Amino acid sequence: MSILKKTFEEHLAEAAAFHGGDCPGQTLGVRIARAGLERLGIDDPLSDAWRKNIMVYVEIDRCAADALMMVTGCRVGKRTLKLVDNGIMAATFVNLKEGRAVRVTAREEARSLAPKYAPEEQNKYEQQRLAYRVMPDEELLDFEEVKVAIPPEDMPGSPISRVVCERCGDTVVDMREVRGEGAVLCRNCAGPSFFTRL
Repeated sequence: MSILKKTFEEHLAEAAAFHGGDCPGQTLGVRIARAGLERLGIDDPLSDAWRKNIMVYVEIDRCAADALMMVTGCRVGKRTLKLVDNGIMAATFVNLKEGRAVRVTAREEARSLAPKYAPEEQNKYEQQRLAYRVMPDEELLDFEEVKVAIPPEDMPGSPISRVVCERCGDTVVDMREVRGEGAVLCRNCAGPSFFTRL
């Protein structure tokens, strides 16, 4: 029996609406999010009691990330969702109140088990979407209790520092600057950068 205030169907509908459609990644993301929250005893992540007391590290920048945001209420702009793009279908849920964390990973074997749970469906992706809805957690997901050391500059709340890059003049917050050789630089000027100034 789930401890969560919303049902799986409600979460899936909200995630699919936000994402722009239902797909295997949405279903998997909802399952990962719900399982992680339940393992930490969080029943209503959108409530005032939990809104700033959950942090989620998402390890993939694909469909599941949208579902994880919708179910947990964690957002990049709130500093409660961190994207660590390792290309792994996994997320780590941190209960900031208790300092507990659980990492939930999708089992690769679940893909090959999809025909067992949706034998009537011939389309591979639709079969996975349907199977992931009903597959037991132990066949779909792996769980691992972990410890996450979150530095103060990564916590939700107001910026703890503010400096100006000595090369380009951009303001850098939360200790993201690079200091060295007598200069304070933004990461773009310290290089390498994802863009090139023209």
